[in-house]
Amino acid sequence: MPTRMPVSETGLNPLLLRADRDGVATLTLNRPEARNALSLPLLEALRDAFAAMAEDGSVRAVVLAAAGPAFCAGHDLKEMTGYRREADRGAKQFEELFALCSGVMMAIPALPQPVIAAVEGVATAAGCQLVASCDLAVAGAQARFATPGVQIGLFCSTPMVALSRNLPRKAALRMLLTADMADAEEAQRLGLVNDVVEAGGALAAAQALAAGIAARSPDTVRIGKRAFYEQLEMPLAEAYAHAGRVMTENMLARAAEEGIGAFLSRKAR
Repeated sequence: MPTRMPVSETGLNPLLLRADRDGVATLTLNRPEARNALSLPLLEALRDAFAAMAEDGSVRAVVLAAAGPAFCAGHDLKEMTGYRREADRGAKQFEELFALCSGVMMAIPALPQPVIAAVEGVATAAGCQLVASCDLAVAGAQARFATPGVQIGLFCSTPMVALSRNLPRKAALRMLLTADMADAEEAQRLGLVNDVVEAGGALAAAQALAAGIAARSPDTVRIGKRAFYEQLEMPLAEAYAHAGRVMTENMLARAAEEGIGAFLSRKAR
């Protein structure tokens, strides 16, 4: 049964569900009536869940899924419109909301564990950003992706950060400028998702992928994930120098010593 997270909007239903099995933690966005829009409380719940997992050695991989027919419709526009009643027309609250959202997105690559999105239905605006921020993504065949802010006068500037780091430049700009919806196959071709499976099968496929990762040495996965993101921001020579230092660190770890020893032993037979 899912573990109830402590945050809710009504006092009854948790906004985020968690279920752990064999080293895989599955987080489920639980605002289906709002197409899992990223309200302030939901973002706070995600922030707290990721912070807890960063310190939880029993979690070796994370799956991020959603309840209902939509993965995530982005920010909660009704909530944001309410901010305009403030004297500053919501400027302070908008700034705090976008800072929190950016912090949640940055927490994903910073986690020691790989995070895999399981996407069914639409992932739009900040929902598309959430998929792009995950380390890996599996989409059901009916999943669709878009950054449609330009249609309502609110350019998807923060989603742009994640998209531009995952998609080819012109592909990212086309999504941002046209608001065109990309189907699952197009999202896979562009590199936004890794795998496309039959509709309704994304969660099971993502959990199977996570289980395979969870079976690996957690220290090795942690070292590799951290180094992957670190070297991306470096010039080529600096990246190789950094990667060499990381491999030296990795070679001195017990998992590498035992794994290489076992491999050589099998090969010698």
